[in-house]
Amino acid sequence: MSIDDVYALMTRSEELPYGEARTVLVEDALRRAEAVDDDVLAFQVRIRLTNAYRYGGEPAKAFATFSRTLADHDRDPSRFSELRGLLWQMKGIVNSLTEFPEVPLDRTYAVLDDMERRYKAAGYSLQAVYHYRNLVARHVGDASAEDWYERWRGAERDDLSDCAGCDPSGMVNHLVRYGRHEEAFAVAAPVLDAELTCNEQPQGIQTAMLPVYLRTGRVEEARDAHRRAYRVHRSQLADLSDIAEHVAFCATTGNEARALEIVARHLGWLDRAPSPYAEMRFAAAAALALRRILDAGHTEMMIRRVASGDRPAADVPLADLHTELAGRAGDLAVRFDARNGTSSQGDLVREVLEAEPHVEFLPLGEHHRRGPAEAAEPDVPHDDLASLDGPDALLDEAERARRAGDLARAVAAWERFDAVAAEPTAAQRARRLNGRAMELEAGGDVQAAMDRWREAIELFGEAGEDVRRALALSRLGSARIREGDEAGLDDLVAAADRLAARTEDESGGLESAATLIRLAGGCLDLGRPADAIAALDRVEITAEGATATEARAETALLRGGAHALAGDLDAALPTLRGGIETARELRDSEMLSRLTLAYVRSRAHLARVLASEGQGPAPAGEEEFALLDEALERLPAGTALATPLHTERGLALLEAGRPADAVADLAEAVAGWTSMGAHEQAFRLRVDLAAGYLSAGRHLEAAEVAEEALPALGEPGDERRCRLILAHAQKEMQEAEGAATFLSLAEDAAKEEDHGATAHFLEQSAEILTGLDRDALAAERFARSAASFGEAGDPYGVVRNRRRAAMCLLWSGRSDEAAAAIETAREALPGLPADNEPARIWETALVAYDQARILAQIDRLADAESHASAAADGFTTLGETDAAQTATRLRDDLRSALE
Repeated sequence: MSIDDVYALMTRSEELPYGEARTVLVEDALRRAEAVDDDVLAFQVRIRLTNAYRYGGEPAKAFATFSRTLADHDRDPSRFSELRGLLWQMKGIVNSLTEFPEVPLDRTYAVLDDMERRYKAAGYSLQAVYHYRNLVARHVGDASAEDWYERWRGAERDDLSDCAGCDPSGMVNHLVRYGRHEEAFAVAAPVLDAELTCNEQPQGIQTAMLPVYLRTGRVEEARDAHRRAYRVHRSQLADLSDIAEHVAFCATTGNEARALEIVARHLGWLDRAPSPYAEMRFAAAAALALRRILDAGHTEMMIRRVASGDRPAADVPLADLHTELAGRAGDLAVRFDARNGTSSQGDLVREVLEAEPHVEFLPLGEHHRRGPAEAAEPDVPHDDLASLDGPDALLDEAERARRAGDLARAVAAWERFDAVAAEPTAAQRARRLNGRAMELEAGGDVQAAMDRWREAIELFGEAGEDVRRALALSRLGSARIREGDEAGLDDLVAAADRLAARTEDESGGLESAATLIRLAGGCLDLGRPADAIAALDRVEITAEGATATEARAETALLRGGAHALAGDLDAALPTLRGGIETARELRDSEMLSRLTLAYVRSRAHLARVLASEGQGPAPAGEEEFALLDEALERLPAGTALATPLHTERGLALLEAGRPADAVADLAEAVAGWTSMGAHEQAFRLRVDLAAGYLSAGRHLEAAEVAEEALPALGEPGDERRCRLILAHAQKEMQEAEGAATFLSLAEDAAKEEDHGATAHFLEQSAEILTGLDRDALAAERFARSAASFGEAGDPYGVVRNRRRAAMCLLWSGRSDEAAAAIETAREALPGLPADNEPARIWETALVAYDQARILAQIDRLADAESHASAAADGFTTLGETDAAQTATRLRDDLRSALE
C-alpha cells in the first residue's frame, strides 16, 4: 500500500460519473491515505469524497467529511489550505441541511452565519451567502425570502458565486414560487443558449424553466427543455427532485403515459432517495401522475414494483400505489412543517397532488398524437327520405347511398325502412339483412356480419332473388377469407359462376364483375395470383357511367397487384399506371390512393430486384413523388389511407437521400398506425423515423424515437439497426450511454465472429469515452479494437487503434505503459499494404508524432526529437502542411530542451 495507490484510485475515480462506483473508489483511496499516515493527502481525498457523496446521491454522508475537512483547515490553515474549495462546499451543505427534517433549523442558520463570517474574512462577496439565505427562507416559507432575493440580485458576483447556469436557476425557482413567470424568463434568457458545463447544468436551468415556459405560452421551449434535461437527470440518483419536476410536467401536459413511464423507471429509487425532501417531491409528483391516469378511467392498470429489502417484486394496482405515494408525500411534508414551524412544504405538496393540466396536450414528438375522443356521429337530416314511396324505394335508396360511399344516408334509409315496413316480404327482409351485414362489417363486427349474410342468402333463395343471393354469397366468401377461413373461396367461386352463367344481364356486366372482382381479391389474399388473373380475365363490362369506371379501376388495381405478386413487374406497372388514369377520370380519391400505393410499392420492389442484380438501386423518381403528392392532396383530412401514403413517401424520401423531408411523412405515418392500433407497424416504422432524424442531424429526436421503438422490436435485424441508430445519436450528443450501446453491439458481433464489426463498434465506444475524458477505459477499448481488427485482417485498424490506445494511456497518467503501447503500434507498421504508399507514410508519420509526445513525457528527449523529425518529414512528403508544421514545432521545442 503506497501513496501511488491513492493517486491511481483517484485518477480512476475521476473517469467515472458520480454515483456508487465512483464513491467506492474515493472511499478506498481515503482508507489507503489514512493507512500510509499522510494526513494532508487524506484531507485532499476527503474534500473529493464530500463532492462524491453530494453528487452521487448520498448528501447525508457529506456532512461528516465536510465537518472533518473544515476542522482540519481551522486547526492548521497552512497545511490544510484548500480554503476556496471548502467555502464552495459550504453552499451545498446548507442546501442539504434543509432537506433532512431531523436537522434542526438552528443548525442550518448557524452554518449560514459561519459561512457569512468566513466569506467576509477571506474577502469574498456575500452574493452566494444571500443566495443561500434566500433558499432557506423559501424552504420554510419565510417572508424574508424576497429581501434576501433582492440582496442576492444586487450583490457583486465573484469566484464563489454559483455558475452562470446555477445562479439564474436559483433565481428562477424564487420567481416561480411567487408566480412571476415573465420576470423569471427575463432573468434566464441571457444564459438559455449558453454553453454550460457545470455538473448540474444545463439540465438544471432547463428543468427550472419548465413551469415558466408553460405559464408564458412557450410550449415548444417547454417540450425541448423537458426532453433534453430529463435525458441527463434520468441516470443520476442525486437528481430525484428534478426528475419529480419532469413527472409533474408530463402529468399536466396531457402526457400521462410518459409520466407513468418515468415513474415506473425511478420508483425503485424511492427506497434509496438522496434525502427525505427528494423522496417527498418524487412521491407527490408520482401520485399526481397516477391520479390523472385513474381519473381518465384506467382503474384496472398495474405497475411493476422492483424488489426492495423484504418486499418482493410485484405488480401493484395503480390505485393502491397512488394512495401509498400520496400518503408518503403528505407524511413527509408534516415532518418538514413541524421542523420549520410553517405549513409551507405541506402547501406545496397539496398543490402538486391537486394540480390540473396547464395545457390539454403538448406533443413531445412529431409522431405523438392524443387519440381523438369518441365523438357522436353528426346529426345529418335526411328529411327527404319521408317522401320516398314505400319500403322498396327506401331499400333502393339505401343501396344507392351505400354504393356512393354515404353510409350515414344508407343507415338512415334502412332505419326509415324499419319504421314503415310493418310486414316486409321475404325479399325485403333479405335486403335489410344484407344492409345490416354491411353496417356490422363497417363497424368491425365481421362475425355478426357473416351471420346476417347467411340469413339473407337463405331468404334470397326462398324469394327467387338469384342475383342478390349471389352478390351476398360473394360478400360472405370475401369476409370468410379475411377472417382466415379459406373455404370462403368456394363461396366466391359459386357466386361468380352463378352470375357468369346468366343469359341476360341488364347491369351491363357490373353484377358479374362485382363477384369476379371479389373472387380475384380472395385469390390474392390467399397468395394465388394466377387464379386472380384468371378471374379478372372473365370480367366483361359493357355498361358506362361512374359505377362501371369504378369497376374498371378496381380491376386494374387487382390485376396489377396479381402481376406484382407473381413477379411480373413489367406487366404490373403499366396496368397500375392505367388504373391511376381511370381513377383520375372517376375523381375517386380513395381509388387513386389505392392504385398509387400499389404502383409505388411495385416500383420500389422493382428497384430492389434491380439492385440485387447489380443494375443500380434506382430510387424513387419524380414520377413516384408526384403521384404520392397528388394522392395525399386529394384525400380528405383524416382518411385512413393517408397513413400508408405517408409511409411510402417517407421511406422513398429517406432512400432518395432526403432525410429532412422524410421525417415529416414518417412521423405522420407512425402517428397514423398508432391511432389505428397497428402497433407492430408503428414501432418498426419508428426505426426508419429514427434513421431519418439521425441523417438529418436531429440527434436528440433520433435517440428518443429509437428508445421508444427498442422494447417492442421482435426481429433481430430491426433491433440491431435500432441500437446502431441509437448509439450514433448518443455519440453525436456526447452521451456516455453511447459507449455502452456500442460495446453491446460489439459483444453481439463477437458472438457471431464478425471481427470487423466487433472492431468498429469497440473503436466507436472508445471514441466516446476519450471524448468524455475517460481515457483509461478508452485505452482498454482501443486495445481490444486493435486485436479485433487484427483478426479481421485490417492492418490499418490495428495501427490506428494501438496508437490511440497509447495516447489514452498517456492522458490517464500512465506514461510508461503508453511508451510500451506506442511501440506495439510501430511494430505493426510493416504489416500495412505495400501498394498504398501514401497511406503507409501517413500512418507511419502519425505513429512517429505520437511516439514523440509520449517519450517527451518520460524525459526520453533525444528519442522523442528523432521521432518528431521523422513525423515532420513524412507529413511534408504528403504535402500535409498543417500536420508538418505541428510536428516541426514539437521537434524544435525538443531540440531547445536538449540544448
